[in-house]
Amino acid sequence: MIPRTTLSKTLRHFSTSARASVHISHIGKNPIPIPPNVTITQSPTSLEVKGPLGSTSVPLESYMKLTFPQENVLTIGVEDAEVKRQRSMWGLTRTLINNAVVGMTEGFNVPIYLVGVGYRAALEDDPRGTTNGGNGQRLNMKLGHSHNVYVPIPAHIKAEVPSPTKIILFCTDKHLLGLFAASIRKWRPPEPYKGKGVFIGDEQIRIKSVKKK
Repeated sequence: MIPRTTLSKTLRHFSTSARASVHISHIGKNPIPIPPNVTITQSPTSLEVKGPLGSTSVPLESYMKLTFPQENVLTIGVEDAEVKRQRSMWGLTRTLINNAVVGMTEGFNVPIYLVGVGYRAALEDDPRGTTNGGNGQRLNMKLGHSHNVYVPIPAHIKAEVPSPTKIILFCTDKHLLGLFAASIRKWRPPEPYKGKGVFIGDEQIRIKSVKKK
């Protein structure tokens, strides 16, 4: 027979009071500072952001709520945080709006490094010009292939080659910048045995040891 004192400790206690909502987006709850040179225009389905570097729009769901608690501060909320779809879009929308504000004021840049013997890059005029939607320039890279690799630069991307093994890309759209950087990286992804390849930003890989027979 279990003693009464021990039995009371083993029993679970339940409460009939309603539980408060604990679901919240740790990213979406953060306010977004709006610089004075940025103009925001809201419509039922999108949010337009205008700045010194241009303008862009961010799609908005019908349940998103935008408020300005201060003059240059934007906060984002949702109608019902208990709905999983609304919680996931809460943080995503906040990130997209913040990226749009930063992109229209400062822009984004990412360095690309060519690591390997003989790996080189040069910026030159594209013989095809702007016929294919490019800005009239292309990257001429030597990446260990039997031929040179030519990558036309899109109109929304600005590229610089400060050294033969370093490329700097600039764009006002973080998503498009990442896509173009990935298109360059795919020509020679970093390999784990000698550490050669095209590295984006501070990308690092773990070197593997070669198995000897």
